[in-house]
Amino acid sequence: MAISAEALQTTSFTGVEFAKQMPNARLILSDEPQMESPEHYEQLALLTTSLSWIWRDRQGFFIGANLSIYYDRNELLRRKFCGPDFFLVKDVEQAKRNSWVIWEEGGRYPDLIIEILSNSTAKTDRIDKKALYQNIFRTPEYFWFHPYTLEFVGFSLTSNHVYQTIPEHKGMKWSNVLQMYLGIHANKLRFYAPDGSLIPTPAESAQIEHERAEREYQRAEVLAAKLQALGIDPTTI
Repeated sequence: MAISAEALQTTSFTGVEFAKQMPNARLILSDEPQMESPEHYEQLALLTTSLSWIWRDRQGFFIGANLSIYYDRNELLRRKFCGPDFFLVKDVEQAKRNSWVIWEEGGRYPDLIIEILSNSTAKTDRIDKKALYQNIFRTPEYFWFHPYTLEFVGFSLTSNHVYQTIPEHKGMKWSNVLQMYLGIHANKLRFYAPDGSLIPTPAESAQIEHERAEREYQRAEVLAAKLQALGIDPTTI
């Protein structure tokens, strides 16, 4: 049975004692608030569905979307956790999770985090969370994007464990973790191939395939009409 974060406060155990009593701390549910606007939902859905589609033939990664990360079992009862809007962990078991519990995942922290800024969270995302991801999580790459102002900033962790700004290349920022670019297209944060071309979403890919099939059908119809005009039955060819 999954356990809510509120239920943790009713026990007399310490955080460590409580964690030891649990057969699997992954049963702790995520405790993240709802996102603030339809634009935030759309952006988050776009990132998660797009990366899942791009990596559909890969195994061993986990994408978290508005999911709590529990990173300090000593402070478990005090609900010390953080919930990035979007995070990626590579080279892990590809399974569903109620939350990401660091000590249940072999100490694995996210390899990449993206925060979708809002007026109420921007200061926290720019200062407090940046410090957390740099100093505690040691997350190799951290990006933030504001869906209204289109502010887009990225950081990579240096060998000295300090974030440095990722430079722009033709309006995009390279991600070593993804081996892709991130950039803005039609006011949305999107994934770009190493050659700089926009990577289609699943819906866009389906539309491209539909249009290709339609062109092939029309060419076949034109060819069949020409053959019939010559007195040739196209079905015999």
